[in-house]
Order: sequence, then structure tokens, then C-alpha cells
Amino acid sequence: MLLWLTAAEQKPFIVKIIEPPRDPTGLSEVIVQAIGFTGAVTLAAVLLGVLMAAVLFWIRSRRPLDH
Repeated sequence: MLLWLTAAEQKPFIVKIIEPPRDPTGLSEVIVQAIGFTGAVTLAAVLLGVLMAAVLFWIRSRRPLDH
């Protein structure tokens, strides 16, 4: 009798099944994403290099040569 009462008090579990997010499955999509990240890093490096060159050129032009 006690087992029947505890079974009646339990609420059912409701599981909602959703579709998983879509991952890049094709090789072309993976390559495009990798090139995008590499391009961003390369562009940042080039811009920082140009900025550093401009700063060094400006500092050098403000000081006369000691020789």
C-alpha cells in the first residue's frame, strides 16, 4: 500500500528535445573560418608594424645625428 502512494505522488519528467546548433561540417566552411581568423591577426600585425615604424621615424626625425 505504501509503495502505491509514493508512486502516485511523483511528477513525470518532461524532456524537450531541441535541434543542436549547426556546426561547420564541410571542409570549405572550416577553411573559410580559419582564413578569416588568420587574416584578422595578419592585418593587426601589419597595422601595428606600420604604427611602430611611424613612431620610430618621428622620434628619429626629432633628434639630430650625434656623428
